[in-house]
Amino acid sequence: MTENYPVIENAQPFYFEGNNVGILISHGFTGSTQSMRPLGEAYAKEGYTVCGPRLKGHGTHYEDMEKTTYNDWIASVEEGYHWLKKRCDTIFVTGLSMGGTLALYLAETYPDILAIIPINAAIDIPDLEAMQQSNDRFLDAIGSDLKNPEVTELAYDKTPVQSVGEIVELMKKVKNNLHSITCPALILVSTEDHVVPPNNSKVIYDSIASSEKEILELKNSYHVATLDYDQQLIIDRSLLFIEEILNRAKV
Repeated sequence: MTENYPVIENAQPFYFEGNNVGILISHGFTGSTQSMRPLGEAYAKEGYTVCGPRLKGHGTHYEDMEKTTYNDWIASVEEGYHWLKKRCDTIFVTGLSMGGTLALYLAETYPDILAIIPINAAIDIPDLEAMQQSNDRFLDAIGSDLKNPEVTELAYDKTPVQSVGEIVELMKKVKNNLHSITCPALILVSTEDHVVPPNNSKVIYDSIASSEKEILELKNSYHVATLDYDQQLIIDRSLLFIEEILNRAKV
């Protein structure tokens, strides 16, 4: 499939080559890499090798997204995973919203992933089930759920109904295999989220088989927490988690 739309400014994928520890970072449904770049830059500053892929059909135009499937989005993060595998001995994965869903998928599929950091990850959104029944081709936007009024997420201003069906299938697929995840997990969840019900993170915590898992509540952010008031907390806490896991792996 040839994309008909250019990539929007600030929605390009990002890559930072550093040491032999790789961090894969995924943005979410209808969003762009802009929502995750602050994390990527912070991790790169600490010397890590970072890959932030642009999910296929994202960061261009919602009509472009309409032509993609959840398998295309999986392929986008898998491409990033393989890019890191060529350069790194160790890989961590983090993601926001559907990016968190994709992080869970990768942990289910690639047991060599050392640890995951899902942020407001989606595995069950009842509102989307209702949206699928719409007779319209495009619905209102679901992006930019931020507590900070001075920040805007670079996301589509329309949501393709076709794409809603795809994320629903992806969530079902990932939810059914959560029990296969055994790697350490730091699960970050906004206590007030108008896109993904916060109880998704509790279900993830209860369902994964990881012996080392933790939920950290983000009390001053809405859904796009990586751009919101808790951004620095996410950066600091995730870096600490990565450092702790790496130190333990050396023992």
